[in-house]
Amino acid sequence: MLQASVSAASLVVEIVAGRMLAPYVGMSLYTWTSIIAVVLAGFSAGHWWGGRLAERDGASALARTGWATLGAALTTGAALWLLGWLAAPVLGALAHPVWGIAALCMAVFFLPSFFAGVPAPVLAKIAVDDSIRPGRALGAMFASGAIGAIAGTLLAGFLSISWLGTALTLALITAVYALAAVLLLAMAQRLSASSVTAVALALALSGAALAAPRPCTVESRYFCLRSVDVSADPQSPVRMMVIDHLTHGISAHDQPLVMFTEHAAMLDALARLRAPRADFTSFFIGGGNYAVPRAFAHRGAGAMSVAEIDPAVTAMAARDFWFDPTTAEVLHQDARRALLERPDRYDIIIGDAFTDVAVPAHLVTREFFELVATRLTANGSYLMNVIDYEGRLDALASLARTLDAVFPSVEIWTSTAPPVPGARVVFVIAAGQAPTNVASFNAPAPGPTTFAAIDPGWIARLISTKGMILTDDFAPIDRLVGRPD
Repeated sequence: MLQASVSAASLVVEIVAGRMLAPYVGMSLYTWTSIIAVVLAGFSAGHWWGGRLAERDGASALARTGWATLGAALTTGAALWLLGWLAAPVLGALAHPVWGIAALCMAVFFLPSFFAGVPAPVLAKIAVDDSIRPGRALGAMFASGAIGAIAGTLLAGFLSISWLGTALTLALITAVYALAAVLLLAMAQRLSASSVTAVALALALSGAALAAPRPCTVESRYFCLRSVDVSADPQSPVRMMVIDHLTHGISAHDQPLVMFTEHAAMLDALARLRAPRADFTSFFIGGGNYAVPRAFAHRGAGAMSVAEIDPAVTAMAARDFWFDPTTAEVLHQDARRALLERPDRYDIIIGDAFTDVAVPAHLVTREFFELVATRLTANGSYLMNVIDYEGRLDALASLARTLDAVFPSVEIWTSTAPPVPGARVVFVIAAGQAPTNVASFNAPAPGPTTFAAIDPGWIARLISTKGMILTDDFAPIDRLVGRPD
């Protein structure tokens, strides 16, 4: 039972680590790869050290294991504080996102995993020595550890994070480690004033974290969500939605038609320029702060459907960003599944899934774009925002080439302002049966901004030199959007 509890606690910390890192580095393949690698490294080192302790006599091994479990309690209780202190200097010192994520994971989560890995060999050795059937005892220990790990994973992923939040979940895990340490020290008859003090310190650290300011307004099953007031005039509110660590939209109460980001301004304007009729129908892949659907509804566009996987995002948009949910059909499911299940056709489909290095790979493949094409009307258009580095453009090239394999016409739009060398640039790709009937347009973003279609010859050269066709079998979009070396 003790081993199952420690294993469950350690896996809860591993799952919670993803949510803890999200406000600083987002959620991506790199984030989870780093978390899993660091946690497994910690477990491995802890098992090795636990094996050395298991060679001692029973009381001595239990006592040292109890102190190791106290180490797990202390480092888990301090994890939120440590992450807050280290995130800015570590990420500032390591500009490449992959190295920054890995280093931050190592700094915060290696020691909790190391200490949590110590008890298994010691408890297994004691179980085998005290049993007349050592093989069965050893198997039972392995099974209990695995069952505990499964329980911890399910508990964190389905219940504790979304119901309790990160800080309270870590406080409970700290308490589990502290109780396990007390039991181990009591079994070894080594419970002392210093160990009780360490338990109190661990509980105090995790308890204090509960009172500290939280980076999330809402912790949903999917994201860390924040609603931030950026108003210059309190009588005319303007709010920014932050999902994990990135701004996903800004809306003003009194200016529903003004887009405060370049990608939203382009999506809004291009949809109207390319729509075959004034009351055009639309389907949105991702809702965010619902700025564009809100603008469409204000202008009296046709029926809208929005596939936003997180109900908490929609609830926040309705509560803080003045979106009226009755103006659109909101589908709280994955956009690809929503399009697969629905035979409806739309005049405009908008893909707004690009954020940072985290891009849903299944929404950028040839097979997905072929599905999109079947859900467009005869003169319909697909618009998607793309963010890429000025000196790289591998992701932009590959997305354009993939769309070019599906649609007769593919355009790339961006601001006419010269990009800063090495900076990230916002683009919108417009795909359909024919090109847009204008070469440029002006739109508030929020100040007057001119956007233009990039020369088709330049696009052809970009596709031929850098582009690859992304498929369900191979879509390395995380690597393609990486920072240039």
